[in-house]
Amino acid sequence: MLIEIVKIFVDMDKLRTVPKEVEVKLNRDENKLRTVPIGGQAVLEGVMMRGPKKIAVAVRKANGEIEVKVEDNVPLYKRHKLLSLPIIRGMAAFVDSLVVGVRMLSYSAEFFEEEESNLERFMKDKLKGRYKDFEMGLSLVISIVFAALLFFVLPTFAAGLIKSPGRVYTNILEGIIRLLVFLAYIGLISKLKDIQRVFQYHGAEHKSIYCYENGLELTVENARKFTRLHPRCGTNFLLIVMIISIFIFSFFGWPNFLIRILSRIILIPIVAGISYELIKWLGKSESKLSKILAYPGLMLQNLTTREPDDSQIEVAIEAIKRILPTEN
Repeated sequence: MLIEIVKIFVDMDKLRTVPKEVEVKLNRDENKLRTVPIGGQAVLEGVMMRGPKKIAVAVRKANGEIEVKVEDNVPLYKRHKLLSLPIIRGMAAFVDSLVVGVRMLSYSAEFFEEEESNLERFMKDKLKGRYKDFEMGLSLVISIVFAALLFFVLPTFAAGLIKSPGRVYTNILEGIIRLLVFLAYIGLISKLKDIQRVFQYHGAEHKSIYCYENGLELTVENARKFTRLHPRCGTNFLLIVMIISIFIFSFFGWPNFLIRILSRIILIPIVAGISYELIKWLGKSESKLSKILAYPGLMLQNLTTREPDDSQIEVAIEAIKRILPTEN
């Protein structure tokens, strides 16, 4: 469960967009070119990659073999015209990322499950084929509740205890506390061996995407030389969410504690939608301003990634190969 919480609220790479469109030749004879945006997420002993129409998750099993699962999957915001509108598409992508992220993490965890407890056997017997859906839903609910307590209830409660000149200052203080809590949380969990492995696969994901974006053949040798810090990592997205939330929440003043908590949770989809549009612009822009704005998130990845080994890069490459369009 700790792995799932970490990945949902730290590594939301599926929300990422590719700034420099990468040309992929689909028909060499007719010289037709197509751009393919790629996003990803580290899972337990593996990597999930997501393209325009497919999701692939590659997991290194205990016996050393790589298991790859491929699914047809069009992002939620591309399925309906209304959901593709600016801001709204960011909300849809945010929800989509949570659901898909938990599902893929649950899948990767199946390869390393320990002996079932009596409770698990009882639930499987009662729920039959619905057990997996129940397990995924429960994981999602627990993750959301945990995040709400840690990143909303705690900061707003702490900020309320500190006297400040006005409501705007109190909201800014709350945002600073939230950011400090996040950094402390990442710093603490990064000491855990399992999380360090996840962060290594996070780095492997970035290196393989870099390799692809630069038009090189997808090999371990080519991917290895790239940095593990990627300018469009979901860590950047999360940092932008925290910063934008300070401004959005300020418009609602400083009501009583319960209203503050509810308003912040309700407004998160809107904050995510605005953040999504900003990160799309940061991805496409080559201006100095965009590089300055992206820099803090890039440095934050020193906490959320680790240098991967060749076997981990190999897993990431296997995942990315399965979602690329095939040549005609």
